[in-house]
Amino acid sequence: MTKIHHINCGTLIVSGYPTVVCHCLLLEDETGLALVDTGIGLLDLKNPVERLGQELIDAAGFQFNEPDTAVRQIESLGLKTDDVKHIVLTHGDPDHVGGLADFPNAQVHVAEEELANVSSGHWRYVPRQFEHNPNWKTYGRSERKWFGLEARPIALSFSSDVLLIPLFGHTLGHCGVAIQQGDHWLLHVGDAYCLRAELTDDNHPVSAFAAQRADDDQLRRSSLSEVRRLFLDHGDEIEMIGYHDISELDTVPSGISRSV
Repeated sequence: MTKIHHINCGTLIVSGYPTVVCHCLLLEDETGLALVDTGIGLLDLKNPVERLGQELIDAAGFQFNEPDTAVRQIESLGLKTDDVKHIVLTHGDPDHVGGLADFPNAQVHVAEEELANVSSGHWRYVPRQFEHNPNWKTYGRSERKWFGLEARPIALSFSSDVLLIPLFGHTLGHCGVAIQQGDHWLLHVGDAYCLRAELTDDNHPVSAFAAQRADDDQLRRSSLSEVRRLFLDHGDEIEMIGYHDISELDTVPSGISRSV
């Protein structure tokens, strides 16, 4: 069974908002390693203004701490960064893909709708983060179902199934990532919610911010409803985490590695 490490690959601090993190996953298998999202990367640290722009840095509250990068987090676990053969992206926002260039030989797995959005010149993405020409592998519509949702199997050749679960709206190709753990699953919902409180609170203050950031807010709300359904109806089968809620790093499933 593929082992899961929960790693914090960045911190974002904006005055008036809760401190949030970049909650990535490192999947450890006999055949190699895979990252789910990459957080803030080494190149972001070296040339932050040139690479990201001061306006984005200020708006998102990027904090540039080298120990938080995926490279340093993997090294702290005693693993080799050269063994990262795959990167699975929930979507292409700059706080999710900063570390892509730190793993130039990895195959990057993403929904075909998201790569189309990234390639369209959309304002939300940072072209410099893709200048190294990632080795893309895209996934289109699938007939497979996972707890009532479309599931796109990811070609990792790992001992556990890993699936892209379309949760569109935040971006036009935003997906969750489901990893099988025996009879249970871990679902990384990406930015389908920002804070876990949104699973039970229809009027959480962060909802207004999420609506502003959505490519399609109606789709985002529909995806959030599906995530809530999974949480309520299948909580005994699915462990769920998001990308930004700092509290979830302290409450990861028992027996699963955590690195912050």
